[in-house]
Amino acid sequence: MKIWNKTNRIFLVFALLFCVIIKQDIKAQVNLIPKPQEINLGNKKIEFSSITILANKEFDNEVAFLKQYLVKKNISESQINPLQIRIRKGEVKNPFNFDGAYSLSVSDELVLQAPSASGIFYGIQTLKQLIEKKENKFSIPEVEINDWAAFKIRGFMHDVGRNYQSPKLLKEQIDVLASYKYNVFHMHLTDNPGWRLESKLYPELQSKEATSRKPGMYYTQEEMKDIIEYCRVRHITLIPEIDIPGHTVAFRLALGIKSMNSPDVQKIIIELIDELCALASPKIMPYIHLGTDEVREQAEKVDKDYLVPLIQQIHKNGRQYISWWHGIQTPGDSTSIKQLWAQYETLEGHPYIDSRSNYINHLDPLAGIGRLFFQQPCRAEHGDSLRLGGILCCWPDNRVEDERKILQQNAVYPFMLAYSEPIWRGVKSTGDKYWAQLPPKNSLEYKAYQDFEDRILVHRDTYFADQEFPFLRNGHIPWKIIGPLNHKDDLSKSFEVEKVIKDNYEIDGDEFSWNKTTLNGGTIHLKHFFGFPSTVQEKKGTVYALNYIYSDKDQELDFWIGFHGWSRSGGRRGGPSPELGQWHTTNPKIWVNEKEIAPPVWKQPGLAADTPEIPFVDEDYYYRQPSKIKLKKGWNKFLLKVPHGGTSWKWMFTCVPVFVDGNNIREVQGIKYATEVEK
Repeated sequence: MKIWNKTNRIFLVFALLFCVIIKQDIKAQVNLIPKPQEINLGNKKIEFSSITILANKEFDNEVAFLKQYLVKKNISESQINPLQIRIRKGEVKNPFNFDGAYSLSVSDELVLQAPSASGIFYGIQTLKQLIEKKENKFSIPEVEINDWAAFKIRGFMHDVGRNYQSPKLLKEQIDVLASYKYNVFHMHLTDNPGWRLESKLYPELQSKEATSRKPGMYYTQEEMKDIIEYCRVRHITLIPEIDIPGHTVAFRLALGIKSMNSPDVQKIIIELIDELCALASPKIMPYIHLGTDEVREQAEKVDKDYLVPLIQQIHKNGRQYISWWHGIQTPGDSTSIKQLWAQYETLEGHPYIDSRSNYINHLDPLAGIGRLFFQQPCRAEHGDSLRLGGILCCWPDNRVEDERKILQQNAVYPFMLAYSEPIWRGVKSTGDKYWAQLPPKNSLEYKAYQDFEDRILVHRDTYFADQEFPFLRNGHIPWKIIGPLNHKDDLSKSFEVEKVIKDNYEIDGDEFSWNKTTLNGGTIHLKHFFGFPSTVQEKKGTVYALNYIYSDKDQELDFWIGFHGWSRSGGRRGGPSPELGQWHTTNPKIWVNEKEIAPPVWKQPGLAADTPEIPFVDEDYYYRQPSKIKLKKGWNKFLLKVPHGGTSWKWMFTCVPVFVDGNNIREVQGIKYATEVEK
């Protein structure tokens, strides 16, 4: 009997060692986006090959998403030594009291708790990011997480009025929004090129005669209901926008309207509001957006109280009214939600959504990540009854023929990830000093950005391997600059810097030296187009930028090189586009080891600024073929000449090596950087 007990004990030990769930003494590393408010990692990982789920019935919708994800990961449900996942209702820490807080605990079992279904859903998004797979084995770290939203509204907007996007493509993006804890999808449904929402009362709105881009492409009411429902089950509220009285060329053409300032037009819009509200209940679609901004044409001018009956109709339908600010302000309106754009200030007493300087169509994908990471939504650490949150906006005004080019040319997915953290987690204010340039190396802010770069690259490689994701590590690239030097309106003027690198130069009686403060990044804004704090204060001049790249062998590498980040709206701002033989109209240049690098052979040289109907094809570095540059073994000198003046809008440059991996890009391995080397 004693022998039998001893044998039994030995068997039990071996069974525990080879149990499906194995604790490993490995310090867990996680790459969560957005980073939770509170996270305490254990020192172990728990391996498993199957799971069981115990959950409250009211969370069936959320559990279905988890099961769907587990099936894709080939993780089955089993009763044989599984990782037990317990999903339950309960109170959790939630200082700001916005919906969506949850707690997640992983030890011998996984417990996800929240007081609401949205909290369970957001906890599942975190859980998905915690699961790792290596060599057909799955693991999850021991961890304790308490997490909550800093803002009530966390949104993303697409202008589908100017450039229609298929429901399939929208759903792909909605899935990404849901994965990163966004809860609003704002659809700008109408604009001058087209009225994209079907009206059965006024079918003329979908006529080919009224639609200047992609005629016949619009959302049927059934498609719209489906998109609204697709959002709802993912805890996303759809905000529909019909923009009036401006942006109404298609509307006026369709219905033969000569002036928006008419009771007959008001009656039509009221009927369209009712038709829109009939698509979903107030609980599911609680907001109606009427735009009201950029009223510029005479046919769009209306009386100051024109919107009163329209707002009343929105309220009659049980919805809240949203408009852009600055837009039309209606006398007596004290309850509307204002969506801020450009750099407009808040309107006293009105709740607001912050979209100021938040238009990704203006941003470069390398510098823009830092811009969004360091910005503070609502200029506050967290929301309240007035500071509702923020909406990141994509306004590709120019014609786009291939809808996926919208994702590529506007770096939609990298920007979604970058904005998800400040709008969920909140940001301690640093003002706007890092909105146009990265913090100094070794600062706490710089280390925080490096940490985010580490995490976003893991997400790029893990979740976006087959999708448009034009971003790579670049915050460590150092630059010395000198200038601006006075080119006296001669953008081709050469300076001694091009002939010899030395510490100081005397030019026109003035002494110039290289900046003591190193600038960091693959893209450098010397003077920011929105006026955010940056290195250069002058309005024009010539700047030179210098760094050195070490290569461990003779090789030819691909480089992203650019001197003007084109905004994908308003035509070609800062145009015309360069002629053949130019990098840009300001005549910038780049030399590598004293050899000048030729610009691309442009497909559309010399296009005027006002060419919104001609799509972008190769104007920006990240959606054209990279430039080929030969590097020698050892240190290679990169000298860039960056003049500014004339019609140019953005004073900037980009220079970073890239490894092309199919349709995506990765970091080049085996190189290093310096701003000066021993000669």
